[in-house]
Amino acid sequence: MSELSAIVLAAGQGKRMQSALPKVLHLAAGRPLLCYPVRVAERLGARRVVVVVSPESEAAIGEMLARAFPGLDIVTRVQREARGTGDAASAGVGAVDTPRTMILYGDTPLVRPADIAELDEALRADDCPLAFLSAIVSDPRGYGRVLRDASGRVTTIREHRDLVGPAEHAVNEVNAGVYVADTAELVGALERLSPENAQREYYLTDIVADLARERRVIAVQGDPDALVGVNDRAQLRRAEQLLWARKATELGQRGVTIRGEVYVDDSVSVEADAVLEPGVRLRGNTSVGSGALIDVGCVVTDSKIHAKAELLPYSVVTQSEVFGGAHVGPFSHLRPGSTLEMGAKVGGFVETKNTRLRPGAKANHLAYLGDADIGERVNVGAGVIVCNYDGFRKHRTTVGADTFIGSDSQLIAPVTIGKNAYVATATSVTHDVPDDALAIGRTRQQNKLGYATTLKERLGQAAKK
Repeated sequence: MSELSAIVLAAGQGKRMQSALPKVLHLAAGRPLLCYPVRVAERLGARRVVVVVSPESEAAIGEMLARAFPGLDIVTRVQREARGTGDAASAGVGAVDTPRTMILYGDTPLVRPADIAELDEALRADDCPLAFLSAIVSDPRGYGRVLRDASGRVTTIREHRDLVGPAEHAVNEVNAGVYVADTAELVGALERLSPENAQREYYLTDIVADLARERRVIAVQGDPDALVGVNDRAQLRRAEQLLWARKATELGQRGVTIRGEVYVDDSVSVEADAVLEPGVRLRGNTSVGSGALIDVGCVVTDSKIHAKAELLPYSVVTQSEVFGGAHVGPFSHLRPGSTLEMGAKVGGFVETKNTRLRPGAKANHLAYLGDADIGERVNVGAGVIVCNYDGFRKHRTTVGADTFIGSDSQLIAPVTIGKNAYVATATSVTHDVPDDALAIGRTRQQNKLGYATTLKERLGQAAKK
């Protein structure tokens, strides 16, 4: 069983977000901010994750964590008053029952499991009470500084507003806010905290000075990206951009071709040999198979794109499935519940909703297919509309294999069209069509010879009045 637990501090008010939603529940690259540090703890095999929350956010955060991490031992502890990060850690440490504890922040999504693993290794190798992550930055303003003595040993972390003199302000090694500690030593140091500082709060950073008085405390220098926290929407945007960039790098290293800027959520999976063109946006629970092409400007949400499927430019796919050999777009819209089977095609300016196109079926342009089952090798002409909604309920349309639906026809649901049938152009289908039948329903055309000139004159005179 793991000897490591985690405390994730997520009780901040997040007032600068200017939102009714708790700060750590705001999405960044497809996941709530809080999911990132909790997932780090999970991947490191933490026995328990203790999430410290405010009274106002306890219910919402608890519900989210239960959905996102159903198999993980997660408990929440409430920080009743906002008295600083040290007080928040004190609220959570009582639920820890392992020899070592990691401490993370709920609003720092860029910390990696490798960062914590390195701290834990340093802690055990040197038999010290505490290891924390630091970074060297060009502009340290706003960050707590890591102060060392003449021999290079860490003596304290001093918050920016409490710095004394030019020498301390010039220090460019800063605290990333990530710790691994001996649990017993951590408990003692938290009990000894006092609010003797500019904010009159209990600083978690003060445990460094406390423990460094008697024993060695280790600062492990890491990636400055780990410092990126979120306090307002501008910082959320920056964090999300970094997460997207990290995802693109990881995909490229795993054999995915990426051209230009793409925006792939952390929750998305893409297999090797898939191609993502510039401006692609992949969201939520989306998967893309090997050899699939997602062309310029496509937006895909909660959908499964199988191997060797093709999404042509500026198509939108939501809660749908596209099988191999199927083609979508350009400028197509697959709304929820749409399925394109092998070799099916939905072309330019076609919209589908809750519709299945069987293998080889195609709707090449300018059509709406809603609540329909389109059989194998069916051809749907331009301008065809499935009239599925009567103002109160949705109705189904079924089209059998090898049927031809002529351009500008309306299929008025509920209706069934049989196999190998033929619906003539501009027909309104209001009754079932048997197999092998021709359906034709048009108003008879009348030609009034010589009447065009008279009509134009009359309309022209009317326009002058």
